Amino acid sequence: MTTESLELAKSRYQIGKIAFENGQYRESVENLEKASALLVKNTRLGGEVEIWLVNAYEAAGRSEEAIALCQQLSRHPHYEVRQQAKRLGYILKAPKLKRPKEWMTEIPDLGTISDNKSKIIVTAQPKKSPSKAKPVEPEYIDLSTVNTRDNRFVWVALIAVALTISYLVWLSF
Repeated sequence: MTTESLELAKSRYQIGKIAFENGQYRESVENLEKASALLVKNTRLGGEVEIWLVNAYEAAGRSEEAIALCQQLSRHPHYEVRQQAKRLGYILKAPKLKRPKEWMTEIPDLGTISDNKSKIIVTAQPKKSPSKAKPVEPEYIDLSTVNTRDNRFVWVALIAVALTISYLVWLSF
């Protein structure tokens, strides 16, 4: 393996990782496959590239390929790659749980909207005409039923504030 092909493989590997992290899974798969083809499979870097490739396959909806590659990597010479492949294999083979529809939020595909229709038009509900609405009469309150006696809360609050301030002043000396 030449240093030129190693540098090209590392470059493809980085591009594939960045594409994966940005949600561009097809592009990630393409770059990671090219990087994997340029590297020796049983090296540590080759194993790392293929672990990322497993994740990219799964994210791109290619689960069978992800599981198959995981099984190959579970026999990799490097311990860390082998352990990670086994963990990923367990996750990929686990039964998929069904979620109730109420838990899911459907995100509309905005790619199908043409540019001139991309603005959202919101229409307000028409207001009810004043002729149909009942006139609102003010509600009168009988003051004889309201407790208007002073409960001395203001004085208690003022005394508490004065005591707190005097205590803080006393502490500063």
